[in-house]
Amino acid sequence: MGIAVNGVDIDDSAIEAEIGHHQQADNPLREAVHEVVLRQVLLQEARRLGVEGDSDDDRIEALFVREVTVPQADEEACLRFYQSQPERYRSGDLVEARHILFQVTPAAPLELLRQTAELILAELQARPERFDELARQYSNCPSGAVGGSLGQLGRGQCVPEFDELLFRLRPGELAGRLLETRFGLHIVQAQRRVEGKVIPFETVRAQIADELGRQSWQRALHQYLHILVGRAGIEGVDLEGASSPLVQ
Repeated sequence: MGIAVNGVDIDDSAIEAEIGHHQQADNPLREAVHEVVLRQVLLQEARRLGVEGDSDDDRIEALFVREVTVPQADEEACLRFYQSQPERYRSGDLVEARHILFQVTPAAPLELLRQTAELILAELQARPERFDELARQYSNCPSGAVGGSLGQLGRGQCVPEFDELLFRLRPGELAGRLLETRFGLHIVQAQRRVEGKVIPFETVRAQIADELGRQSWQRALHQYLHILVGRAGIEGVDLEGASSPLVQ
């Protein structure tokens, strides 16, 4: 493919071996190329600095330990994070909910479904009493048979985007927009709500510190890779904006 890092050619066989790890990506070949090039950049830097290891992965890990420093989150930072996201630190919150699912299929492409779903949403905004009827008629979810009822849901029981929307709705509120998830398009309504209890800061302080530490590590690692890539002589591929399992 004519790709080189600081004059060292990248063999096509390395990319072919890597591509199998990226089959779920939008562009598996691009992700495989980025991964192989980044690994070569890191291994060359490890050799330059004399970083040793039993394998390439060990050398890269040792390089990160030596070169990427991350300060620990202090009490004040943890408390700010806790206070900024009160909804995350509650237990026992429940919402009784119902929805109408418009599932994407080869026979029902997304834009066609969106047009239908928008019409149904507009009808429910005008005549909310028709929810049960329309859920039975249009929903592709088994819950359609019971008027779209999902019963009582706790935080984390649904995909994140559904969860986030549902727990922002007031009791009886119909979401004013369609929700798109990997299952399709949803019309969502919250019904009865049971409030939970606030989890004390002391209980989650260590968890928050770990999360802030991971976020700091991601930022520091991304910056470090950006610096290495910027000063490396890379031919045949542009790594600007590249994402890689190395930095996830």
